[in-house]
Amino acid sequence: MYQKKAPCTIAMAAINIVVFLILSFQGMTEDVGFMLEHGAMYTPDIIYAGKYEELFTCMFLHYGFEHLMNNMMALVLMGWQLEHELGRAKYVLLYLVSGFAGNLLSLAIELRTEEYAVSAGASGAVFGIIGALFYIAIRNHGRVGSVSGKGILFMMAVTLYHGFTNGGINNSAHIGGALAGFVLAVILYRGNQSERG
Repeated sequence: MYQKKAPCTIAMAAINIVVFLILSFQGMTEDVGFMLEHGAMYTPDIIYAGKYEELFTCMFLHYGFEHLMNNMMALVLMGWQLEHELGRAKYVLLYLVSGFAGNLLSLAIELRTEEYAVSAGASGAVFGIIGALFYIAIRNHGRVGSVSGKGILFMMAVTLYHGFTNGGINNSAHIGGALAGFVLAVILYRGNQSERG
């Protein structure tokens, strides 16, 4: 699988890493106030100050090195496979829309609960990739290349369990991203093709 190139996956990971490095030279990426100033998502900002761009910019920000590396490892491992299944353009579309959808669900739930947090991270988009791979595994009799549908489901379940049993994790974005990725794969995936752009 890794003999083939996945330029969009590498580009997405590179963008996240470069943004993290730039911000790290300017301040503390673990600091909530600093992250909020640089595009992290905060529901009151979006609703009352019209900062709708935060729904998008927060996807490229991470709270510290460990947060970044966890997301980037998952992005490269899973994204590499999905990019070859969907093709470049559809893959980028799914990545961005899944991340955005995850943030929208997070926004909706925070508005309902009135429990607001400053959130950032690519995990909604990464869960979109996982959701898409799960659908493709179903379509392909339980496998996507070297990845099994059961393995994808297990990884998703473990990650969500970790999220619900630990603080500071935006589970709504994970769930929203996974659902969006699954639905988008239903729409975009056309089975194995010899040529994908």
